[in-house]
Amino acid sequence: MKSLNMLPLLLTLLFSSNAALDPDSIYQSFLQCLPENSPDSASDISAIVYSSTANSSAYTAVLQAYIKNNRFNTTSTPKPSVIITPTTESQVRATVLCAKKLDVQIKIRSGGHDYEGISYVSSESNFIILDMFNFRSIDVNIDDETAVVGAGAQLGEFYYRIYEKSKVHGFPAGVCQNVGVGGHLSGGGYGTMLRKYGLAVDHVIDARIVDVKGRILDRKSMGEDLFWAICGGGGGSFGVILSYTVKLVPVPEVNTVFRILKTQAENASELVYKWQTIMPDIDDDLFIRVLLQPVTVNRQRTGRATFIAHFLGDSDRLVALMDTHFPELGLRKEDCIEVNWIESVLYWANFDLNTTEPEILLDRNSADVNFGKRKSDYVQTVIPVSGIESIFNKQVELGRIGFVFNPYGGKMYEIAADATPFPHRAGNIFKIQYSINWNDPDPQLEAANLNQSRVMYDFMTPFVSKNPRGAFLNYRDLDIGVMTGDSYSEGRVYGEKYFMGNFERLVKIKTAVDPDNFFRNEQSIPTLAGKASRKMK
Repeated sequence: MKSLNMLPLLLTLLFSSNAALDPDSIYQSFLQCLPENSPDSASDISAIVYSSTANSSAYTAVLQAYIKNNRFNTTSTPKPSVIITPTTESQVRATVLCAKKLDVQIKIRSGGHDYEGISYVSSESNFIILDMFNFRSIDVNIDDETAVVGAGAQLGEFYYRIYEKSKVHGFPAGVCQNVGVGGHLSGGGYGTMLRKYGLAVDHVIDARIVDVKGRILDRKSMGEDLFWAICGGGGGSFGVILSYTVKLVPVPEVNTVFRILKTQAENASELVYKWQTIMPDIDDDLFIRVLLQPVTVNRQRTGRATFIAHFLGDSDRLVALMDTHFPELGLRKEDCIEVNWIESVLYWANFDLNTTEPEILLDRNSADVNFGKRKSDYVQTVIPVSGIESIFNKQVELGRIGFVFNPYGGKMYEIAADATPFPHRAGNIFKIQYSINWNDPDPQLEAANLNQSRVMYDFMTPFVSKNPRGAFLNYRDLDIGVMTGDSYSEGRVYGEKYFMGNFERLVKIKTAVDPDNFFRNEQSIPTLAGKASRKMK
């Protein structure tokens, strides 16, 4: 470690240069700056700061612990100069103030599930990661049906803490138990109770955030505009989310799940067509996701639809409902599994209900981390049977690309498009996730799989929303646009796809709370001044 008497010189170099800097210089500068802006001692601070030059093995372990896409875990992947893992709010505040002072970009990571890795990778030369995994406290209050959840907590941990205290409360968030709360909620977030209760962000009632001035703000002190922006507009554009306070929702003691698979030869196309027509108006207690995949059956490639359901009620009521509205699927009582709410969480996370206890949700480690690519679309007009058939055939032709269809209707149609930054409400029949995974690091395979996703995306153009073509922020996709600095025109390209008519309000809020665009990433909200464009270093 370099002598402390060199630090003033290092700080001077940092202040005066926008070029790529020696990571050790940045490390030493943070070691000096952080204690000056925090009540913690220098020794306490040094325990939360990791550098590839000073403590490389620990740095690598921390960096890789929350990388959830191996596309961004290669030797050529840009690495942060420093990783800071705060344990207190004052340390988060100090990190923001020091990064601003040193003119170093800050990337904020709560769970690492950003599909394009932008919470821990950057196109700028000098960046650090503010890793929020220590902020995982969860305080569930059943008396007033609320919970305060740290940004670094994972959804599985949150669900388990609810289950510990109540078997008739839940929360309408995602099905992947290792997703971080901070990113999930700030980007919208949804799960299998979407049609009953809307998005996760529709149930946020308060938040704590560190803004660009280092102030620690709650809903009252930040004001309604900023609070609105961080409830679906992406927290990384406006500050560092510390925690969200949410309202829990009631769930029945008996829930029902099922999974039914149908190939093209078993009328999958007709069934997917019918699914589109009935889901917007069917009972809000029912959510049926459909997976479309190319598979091999009897040594022949074909398309297959998998219908996966979560019903907030018992199997008798579900079978009667399906007999009335969707008899073609042929659901029988023996296809159904009655579960409590936490068991439905396990089922949707692909755990074996016969061998898995809810405590598995406390495991913060992801079992499988593959290479992957995701894209998104919204469908506003029913796709005819011939269209579904052509989609299956295109999947078979391409070979690997899969689809996840998530139905809307119900509560999603009742909430105004501008109630939160997430705009995709009434008028959308279902959302599409494009999904392709692989586990071989071969660059040629990666290029081929990325190309499959883009070819399929182009093929879907006639079937999906237009002007603009909608996209979901939490299915991050850099193909739809990237901002190089603070360019309003570049930001508008992807911003209107993610936020539609809410984009301009987000820009105005961004300009008011972070006019110098300190909190930025490759798809952040630009400022109005961004028309002058500050190029990334």
